[in-house]
Amino acid sequence: MSSALHAIPNLERVRMRSLVVGCVSLAICFAGALFATGPFLESYLVAYLFWLGIGLGCLAIAMLYHLTGGRWGAVIRRILESGMHTLRWMWLLFLPLLIGVQRLYPWAKSAASSDSIRQHQHVYLNIPFFAIRAVIYFAVWNVLAYYLERWSADEDRHSTSAVRRRFQLLSGPGLVAYALTMTFASIDWAMSLDAHWYSTMYSWYTWASTFVPACALISLFVIYLKNQGYLELTNDEHLHDLGKFIFAFSIFWTYLWFSQYMLIWYSNQPEETIYFINRLGSRGNPSPYKGIFFLNLIINFVAPILILMRRGSKRNYTTMTFMCVLLLFGHWLDFFQMVFPGPMKDPVTGRTHVPFMLFDFGVGLGFVGLIMFVTGRALSKAPLIIKNHPFIKESIIHHT
Repeated sequence: MSSALHAIPNLERVRMRSLVVGCVSLAICFAGALFATGPFLESYLVAYLFWLGIGLGCLAIAMLYHLTGGRWGAVIRRILESGMHTLRWMWLLFLPLLIGVQRLYPWAKSAASSDSIRQHQHVYLNIPFFAIRAVIYFAVWNVLAYYLERWSADEDRHSTSAVRRRFQLLSGPGLVAYALTMTFASIDWAMSLDAHWYSTMYSWYTWASTFVPACALISLFVIYLKNQGYLELTNDEHLHDLGKFIFAFSIFWTYLWFSQYMLIWYSNQPEETIYFINRLGSRGNPSPYKGIFFLNLIINFVAPILILMRRGSKRNYTTMTFMCVLLLFGHWLDFFQMVFPGPMKDPVTGRTHVPFMLFDFGVGLGFVGLIMFVTGRALSKAPLIIKNHPFIKESIIHHT
């Protein structure tokens, strides 16, 4: 029960290989950015939002767990904490986006001063305030993650009702702060790519797009560690609960996807419909993103409905592994079509195109390597199971 990941030699090799692959991939992409800065930044933004969202999803799930006092999650809590541990490094990975803000966001360019709409938005959308808000977001997220990890380490030494009470007192206001910062961050870093377009459901949609891949990655870690002979206290019941989370929030994501689409389609306001016209095209202006748009829906809604509806599917390791990998790709595709095709649109002809995706694969591989290294390193610092957790027995006998 007190086994630590540093005792697994093959995982140590995986961690170091992940670090090498991540650093080499990002180094090559940064070199390529010298010749194609715009495409690099756009691909970097997609990967950054996706992996930042997974870390934030782990943070939100951990706070929900503490606030509700759930028993079943005691055996997977360290995986949640290792996932949110990545937030400590996300501020550093944000620097390329901050440096390239004028190349990435139209509102940051000097030419935007002639746009009457952007003149009104300038109070909020300006580079100094953009940077200040980013500092606030990272400060809030890292303070929450720091104390949750610190108090969790305290439980390895002693567990009292006072420690559990601290978790609850932090998690309640923490979820409110998380919701507010997540809302404004999604507006700043994604929706403002087209400062003329807006949606009141965008932050909800973005949040749902982070929760599902976070649950998927947690499930993959549980399955991997279980197959390696660790996490011996986890069983089919815990995997089943993770599967239910994935299924439920895939439906929630679809609800938000359809609600945003339906309301914009029904109102038919030109300043709103432009978002979907860029992705679906129009009668005289077809969009190459139409296939990506519907593939996104098929992977993130149709596949979970058809495969994860059955109880047995959520308890089958092979099926869950397949679905988790598929949904990770599906929600990366979701962030891809959230960022594109706006930056690819020709301002003269109004046409757009799908970019050459070499940067997307390279930057994505770099993030995978770095995230796997940081997560594995965090897991190796403490026992996989909290030694003095008061609900270990309830978690072991948990039944759904």
